[in-house]
Amino acid sequence: MIKKVLFILFIISLITCPLFSQDKKEDKSPYKSSTFNGLKFRSLGPAVTSGRITDFAVNPDNIHEYYVAVACGNVWKTTTSGTTWEPIFDTYGSHSIGCVAIDPNNPHVVYVGTGENNSQRSVSWGDGLYRSEDGGKSFKNIGLKKSEHIAKILFDPRDSKVIYVASQGPLWGPGGDRGLYKSTNYGATWDSVLYISENTGVTDVVMDPRDPDVLYAASYQRRRHVWTLLNGGPEGGIHKSTDAGKTWNKLTNGLPTGDIGRIGLAISPVNPDYVYALVEAAEDKSGFFRTTNRGVTWEKMSGFKSSSPQYYSEIFCDPADVNKVYIPDTYSQITYDGGKTFTPITTKVRHVDDHALWINPNNTSHFLIGGDGGIYETFDEGQTFHFKDNLPITQFYRISVDNHEPFYRVMGGTQDNNSMIVPSQTINKEGIVNADFIPLVGGDGYEALTDPDDPNIIYCQWQYGGLTRHDLQSGEIVSIKPQEGKDEIPYRWNWDTPLILSPHANRLYAAANKVFRSDDKGNTWEVISPDLTRQVDRNKLPIMDRVWSVDAVAKNASTSFYGNIVSLTESPLVEGLIYVGTDDGLVQVTEDGGKNWRKIESFPGIPEMTYVSCLYASRFDANTVYATFDNHKRADFKPYVLVSRNRGNSWESISGDLKEPHVVYAITQDHIKPDLLFIGTEYGAFFTINGGKKWIQLKGSLPMQAISSSLLKMP
Repeated sequence: MIKKVLFILFIISLITCPLFSQDKKEDKSPYKSSTFNGLKFRSLGPAVTSGRITDFAVNPDNIHEYYVAVACGNVWKTTTSGTTWEPIFDTYGSHSIGCVAIDPNNPHVVYVGTGENNSQRSVSWGDGLYRSEDGGKSFKNIGLKKSEHIAKILFDPRDSKVIYVASQGPLWGPGGDRGLYKSTNYGATWDSVLYISENTGVTDVVMDPRDPDVLYAASYQRRRHVWTLLNGGPEGGIHKSTDAGKTWNKLTNGLPTGDIGRIGLAISPVNPDYVYALVEAAEDKSGFFRTTNRGVTWEKMSGFKSSSPQYYSEIFCDPADVNKVYIPDTYSQITYDGGKTFTPITTKVRHVDDHALWINPNNTSHFLIGGDGGIYETFDEGQTFHFKDNLPITQFYRISVDNHEPFYRVMGGTQDNNSMIVPSQTINKEGIVNADFIPLVGGDGYEALTDPDDPNIIYCQWQYGGLTRHDLQSGEIVSIKPQEGKDEIPYRWNWDTPLILSPHANRLYAAANKVFRSDDKGNTWEVISPDLTRQVDRNKLPIMDRVWSVDAVAKNASTSFYGNIVSLTESPLVEGLIYVGTDDGLVQVTEDGGKNWRKIESFPGIPEMTYVSCLYASRFDANTVYATFDNHKRADFKPYVLVSRNRGNSWESISGDLKEPHVVYAITQDHIKPDLLFIGTEYGAFFTINGGKKWIQLKGSLPMQAISSSLLKMP
């Protein structure tokens, strides 16, 4: 997914077939990434909305210097309290960051745990733990490469060689580097000191500051697939060690029993006998718990629970008041009485959905809070906030362009920060600034398309098919979402609803589990297909090798209804030749505008029911269509790119020399050369000049980043 708005002007004239002789040896051939580093990517921003923050690490000797972990935007450093920023992790193995930590004995030593530590639908994965010894100027991977989601890093304050890492482990499959790990040699080697099972990792760990051999850890059993989330199980719980992780006891006295979900832990620096736990549990047993005797017994202080535990569930104790605890959440909370009651932190002129917190130990009215909307700083205990509006880390799901003059415009939808439109250039000597970004519609955004007859009309959407028509001239926003008829079964919309404009007429197509067509700018819609999905009951599908009750912890929460259309394309050469792809692995084709549909349910080399991430009808051949498939939510990170040259009747792979873990999300074709194709993957943009036999990554100044829209804008 595009997590920063970046756009490429591909200089096609530089790419010529004679340049790439396949007869030359690889080490001498210019057919490699470095040849094209002169094709620079240009950042357009924005910073006006910023993006999802997962952690802070503040230099205890200089609070103006700190590091910021971004969910899908790498790591950033400031030495000026956020007045300026430097991206310091753009060239390493993962753009998704779970946590960042500074060695308490040496502020120049920084550790980065990759893989966002949430279980959300849009989460990306990591490739282990990194260490810097020069304040972030350079990093080295020091292991746990199969952890995928690192939640916490702790140090023994007596000896910086001793490090603990809490790994949630793979989200979409079993195994991996999962549990609590310990190193006694700066990460050169690792020992698994708390392992529960192949399905259960550790999501939080805290240390008694009086005795660093005393540890509390929260085990976390969960699994996500395209069709579901299961956020708990019988292996969840709180564990304690008094011998630096050699042995552990599971704490139960006063805590919920049965299936347990995600747990957040915090130990009071004022009185470490006090340990707090925010516990998700089945059967309405969730709540906010406290022990005042080092875990011997626990008391349920209240029934307070996170609004979405798989997305939040971290808690922070105040450095000066033993009864004061902060809980980041959709609407973050403070308790002043140990959890009996909670007070919301204001969201006036501030984004909701918080994930990270740092409290100044020398002035507890001063803290940083970070979430889906970026970073905010307060000096009056959260009464007012200053927004850091210069951190360009917005996560874009989709982007598109138009033919507006004098500068074409780029538009798209973001993760929880509106859909927006911006000119590709301006005459301002400062370049593109925050004020140039015009919001279109709120919520999570996806496709945004300009009406071909009126550049002031933008069609845009929020989650679950919330389709709108926005008139930039008048400011009018009208909902044009297709509606079910009387007594009709509700449509099943994907979180990321496909929307296209026909290349043949001013006509819109949108899709849920059925395809809709509008010839009057969305005022009315015609259903042009039956249900085109497999119509599978997701509650009968196994998770972790068994079928779970619908009452299991958070089952199906934060997940689209299963069985919907996720990709859509119409041939630019044949009107009414339309292809759709579904989340349950089907491609359906109509050659007559929807009167008849032909189902394709198996593809060479593609596992059954694999998500069809993109379909693209060729610009040059009416019979050719390209398809990409994404199976990472079943722990399969292989790249899948296929082509059909007979309207879907048969398929062949053009994945060529692409390797794991370059999961492919999007594909597009050059305007001039038919065999020049571009794809967007989890780890960057690639192109091929020979129809997919060999792929080259386009790196020129592009940070390590997921690309979910592949677009080509010709000069």
